[in-house]
Amino acid sequence: MNTIFHFYLLLTLWKRVDSIHPECAIISELLKAETLCLEKQYNESSLKERHVCKTEWDGLQCWPRVAVGEVVSVTCPDFFRHFTTKQGHVYRNCTHRGWAYSFPPYPEACDFGNDTDMEPENTKLYYSKFQQIYTAGYSTSLVSLITAIVVFAVFRKFHCTRNYIHMNLFLSFILRASAVFIKDAVLFADENLDHCTMSTVSCKATVVFFQFSILANFFWLLVEGMYLQTLLALTFVSEKKYFWRYFLVGWGAPVTVMTTWVLTRIYHDNHGCWDDNEDTTVWWIIRCPILFAVFVNFVIFVNVIRILIQKLKTPAVGGNDSSHFMRLAKSTLLLIPLLGVHYIIFAFFPENTGIDARLYIELGLGSFQGFFVALLYCFLNGEVQAELKKRLERWHGEGYLSFKKKRRTLSSDSSTVNFVSQLTELERLSPKRRPSRYQNCISSV
Repeated sequence: MNTIFHFYLLLTLWKRVDSIHPECAIISELLKAETLCLEKQYNESSLKERHVCKTEWDGLQCWPRVAVGEVVSVTCPDFFRHFTTKQGHVYRNCTHRGWAYSFPPYPEACDFGNDTDMEPENTKLYYSKFQQIYTAGYSTSLVSLITAIVVFAVFRKFHCTRNYIHMNLFLSFILRASAVFIKDAVLFADENLDHCTMSTVSCKATVVFFQFSILANFFWLLVEGMYLQTLLALTFVSEKKYFWRYFLVGWGAPVTVMTTWVLTRIYHDNHGCWDDNEDTTVWWIIRCPILFAVFVNFVIFVNVIRILIQKLKTPAVGGNDSSHFMRLAKSTLLLIPLLGVHYIIFAFFPENTGIDARLYIELGLGSFQGFFVALLYCFLNGEVQAELKKRLERWHGEGYLSFKKKRRTLSSDSSTVNFVSQLTELERLSPKRRPSRYQNCISSV
C-alpha cells in the first residue's frame, strides 16, 4: 500500500467518521488488526512446511497462511464500513515466489474511490478553512461574553437571579471556547507529533477540561430552561433558594460526570490521550447526560411555545394575526440559542449520519452561539441599554460640569496674570511712576 493512498484514506475517513478525533479511531483499528496478524505469524514461525505462503500483513489486511496455487479472497477491512456500505472482496494468488499483488485494488474493490469527492489537498484546505470559521466564531464569542459579564457585574441594578444564571451560562461558553483553543494548541500545534499515540498528563488534562467545558455548557443551557419553566409554573419563586439548586446542577453535575468518566478511563481504558470514543460504554458516560439536557430543553421549548400560542389567542391580547405571528417568531428565535434547541437536530441520529451538516450546525454555528446569547440577552436588552444610556449621560454631565468649572478657574487665573503683566509692563516703561497698590499686594503674596 503506497503512502499517497494511506494519506488519502486517512483524510477521507477524518471527514466521515464521527469521533472526537476520528483519524485516531482508524489508526487504532489498523494497529489492532496488525497486532493480531503478527501474533499469527509468531505462532506459525515454528512450522517448517514447504510450498506455502505464510501469513502476511499488507498494511490494511491480514492474509492467512495457504498452500501454493490457492487464490485467497478476503472482505474489505472493517474500518471501511465508516464511509461505505459496499461489502467488496479483494483477491490474492499464492505462487511459488510467494504472495502476488492483490486485485482489484482496495479503492476499487471497496468503493473507496467512487465515494470520495475531494482530493487530499482540497480536503486539507477544506478543514483549514473550516477551522478558521470556528476560530473566528469562538473568538467573537469570547470578546462579547467577557464584555457582557463585566456589564452585569459592574451595574448593581442587574444583580438578580436571572442575570446570575445568564452570567454562569456566559462563563460556560467562555470555558468551552477556551477549551477548543487549548485543545488545538496542545494536540495539533506540532504537525509532526502523533497525537493519536501520545499519552501525556498534559494531553489528558486538556481533553478532560475540554469535555468538562462542554458538559458545563449543556447543563447551564438546561438551567436556563429549568428557570424559565419555573417562572411559568410557579406564581411565587424564592429565587435565592432556587439559585443554589441551579448552581449545583450547572456545575455540580458536570463535575460528578467527569469524575466518573476519569476514574473509568484510568482503570478500564487508560490508553492514548483519552480523545477517542472506541469504548462505547465509557463514551456514553458523557453522551447520556448531554442527550438528557438537550431532550429536556427541547421539551421545555415546545411547552413555552405552546403557552405563548395560547396567550396570543386569548381575546385580551390585542393585535391581528400577522402581529401575533411576528411576536411568536421573535420569541422562538430568542429561545433557540438560549436553550440550545438546534442540537436536537442530530442528537438522536447515529453518529455517522450527516457528518458535513453536523460539522456546520454543531461546530460552525455552535461557535457563534455564545455571541448570539450575549447579544440577545445583554447588549440588545432594553434594561441594559437604558442603564448604559443613563450612565453615559451622567458621565457626560459630570464631565461637562467639571470642564466648565475648570475653564472658569483657568479663565480667572488667566485674566489676573494678564492684568499683572500689563501693570508690570507700564511700570517698566514709566520708572518715575509710583508702584500701584495692587502690584504691592501681588508682590507681597
